[in-house]
Amino acid sequence: MLALSSGSLHTYGLARVFALAAAAGFEAIEVLLDDRWDTRHAEYLRQLSRLHNIPISSLHDPFLLQVPGWPNDPVARIQRTADLACELGISTVVIHLPLRVRYVIVRGTNRTLMLPISPSPNSRLRRWMQDGLPAFDGSSGPRICVENMPARRILGLRLNVHWWNTVAEWQRFPSLTLDTTHLGTWGLDIMDVYRRARARVRHVHLSNFNGREHRRLEDGHLPLADLLRALRSDGYEGHVVVELAPESLEAHDETQVLAHLKNQTAFCHERLVG
Repeated sequence: MLALSSGSLHTYGLARVFALAAAAGFEAIEVLLDDRWDTRHAEYLRQLSRLHNIPISSLHDPFLLQVPGWPNDPVARIQRTADLACELGISTVVIHLPLRVRYVIVRGTNRTLMLPISPSPNSRLRRWMQDGLPAFDGSSGPRICVENMPARRILGLRLNVHWWNTVAEWQRFPSLTLDTTHLGTWGLDIMDVYRRARARVRHVHLSNFNGREHRRLEDGHLPLADLLRALRSDGYEGHVVVELAPESLEAHDETQVLAHLKNQTAFCHERLVG
């Protein structure tokens, strides 16, 4: 199933994202939960899905540190997201690897810097992901798919700011979300990583990398067409979720947004269907 992440247009209202996804030919939506109640209100999400005749394939757990009305404790937050998925009949929840350090992003005119500010107090989340997640994943609710995370840079040096964020360590989890642009930040061969991890890959976040993350599928150097053909050949039954940045879709111009989204669905259908 080919889905669009609502995070691709997080600067838009959710209803507008559903309408554009349906018009562009996407088969489903992944809803990124954030500080807006609309993204976490079960009945409203049902209404949008019915109105635009497009199902919600997956939920992405909030990655903001604080979300109004949602638990601040990261384990309780994942469980709350899983409860919402159960209420909506959604089979997949995406979560991030825990941070080693907290950091802030400083954006200048020509460059972006990451500045560490403190160790990340994520010991409870780490323990739960080691000990509790294997039993929790898919046992009586949605599958919890753990996403590989990008490199961050300080003064041109790649830094790993997440726990278990190497290909070998990431594969300790029973269900994985393979994010292509995040692999691109490390200079990794996405086909090699897929081959090594495919027995556990249940979910894919698809976007390109050209030095910037979450580019359109045709805008970068990653072999996304090869990956899609491999998924088809392997009989992959999970979701493929196009997850872009609003600026890569030229979000200031809705006509351009729709044209770009139609190009993304055509790119995927050509390789997934043949």
